[in-house]
Amino acid sequence: MLTTLLSFLVTLGILIAIHEYGHFQVARWCNVKVLRFSIGFGKPIFKRNFGADQTEFVISVLPLGGYVKMLDEREETLPDDLGEQELARAFNRQSVWKRIAIVSAGPVANLLLAVLLYWVLFMSGISGIKPLVGDIPQSTPAAQAGLQHGDLITAVAGEPVASWTDVRWILLQEVIKSPGVAMRVQDENGQEHEVNLKLDSIGKDDFETDFLVEKLGLAPYRPPMPAILGDIVADSPAAKAGLKTGDEVLVINDQAITEWEQFVTLVREQPGKPLALQIARGAEKLAVTVTPEAVDEKGQQIGRIGAAFQFDETMLDKLTVLVSYGPWQSLSRAVDKTWETSALSVTMLARMVSGDASWKGVSGPVTIASYAGQSAHSGWKSYIGFLALISISLGILNLLPIPVLDGGHLLYYTIEIFKGSPVSEATMEMGQRIGFSILAILMVIAFYNDISRLI
Repeated sequence: MLTTLLSFLVTLGILIAIHEYGHFQVARWCNVKVLRFSIGFGKPIFKRNFGADQTEFVISVLPLGGYVKMLDEREETLPDDLGEQELARAFNRQSVWKRIAIVSAGPVANLLLAVLLYWVLFMSGISGIKPLVGDIPQSTPAAQAGLQHGDLITAVAGEPVASWTDVRWILLQEVIKSPGVAMRVQDENGQEHEVNLKLDSIGKDDFETDFLVEKLGLAPYRPPMPAILGDIVADSPAAKAGLKTGDEVLVINDQAITEWEQFVTLVREQPGKPLALQIARGAEKLAVTVTPEAVDEKGQQIGRIGAAFQFDETMLDKLTVLVSYGPWQSLSRAVDKTWETSALSVTMLARMVSGDASWKGVSGPVTIASYAGQSAHSGWKSYIGFLALISISLGILNLLPIPVLDGGHLLYYTIEIFKGSPVSEATMEMGQRIGFSILAILMVIAFYNDISRLI
């Protein structure tokens, strides 16, 4: 929980700081006086004035928001002794094009951050699971396309793929555009051929990548995983029973065990009940009795003996791949990735509004915090990828033409360009009410989805 909370706060702090810095820096370039740069809410933990304009920089306890306050005659009464030279630096006195540049700089900063993060990832190398096809259920689109267990997917829609992540990403884009997609595969004999995978069975509730791949009948290849024990936790039921690393479980209570998942399932189902095991230790066959301790998991009692799975490193090497690129190619791919993710986000939002996609994809702070914690536990590369994705989401969200968001202000300025004069105060006030209502509805949906996922 502590890691999750800290990861969530760090994520928000970084994204908000970058967003507000975009506004701040472009305002300075446009010679607009910035009075305050504030990150977070609650009690200030840092407050200091810097620069020729003595801009007040504030960091508060909860980094859940931020703002850049500029000199503006519409927002407050300015001192009478303020000279014309200073008044000329007020935000409201700038040309519409400068105001557009300042307002759009926040979302653009988030998108540029995503490019930077993806650039680092592509240069350092991204590990993934090779797109080897596992068991294919009958009557699924994958089975109808002629895909076979053990096939290696080498290209989707004409684009080379190196991992299942690549496959899922391209399929997610293709399912929106067409009823089918061409896939290039290599069978176990090394022969390549093309298959056509139908996508028209995908409904509006299936757009999450895991559901999408599952619905199509695609699943990563799973190598045989015999129940061989790895690390044994000290003082655990497994240690007390005399089990050792490398032991292979053959039988539990007269039931033959052929794979690790079967072994785990039986142990979980028998909390506090003695299990008679037959194990192989080298050339020896031994009988061992172990009693799983009862532990609580989401309100349910399960059994656990304190033994991990022993990974076969050679098999792991055959199933995984590390993809990396040079600096310039990484930059090109980072820009493409950011653009594609942004375009897909906008498309999915449009489909949600039109009813062609489910609103279940909208996530709130609980889900974001959960993913932040999971990615932080998985390593820095996973966390950077998550940070880039959320940065894009924040940038796109702020560009939506909803009053109170940056995109709403940009809408007003666009109207001003064609109208020849600023939007009236009454119109802006009405727009703010509508904007807050829309955001409130989105927050309710997001929290509902968060709670549903927890349940």
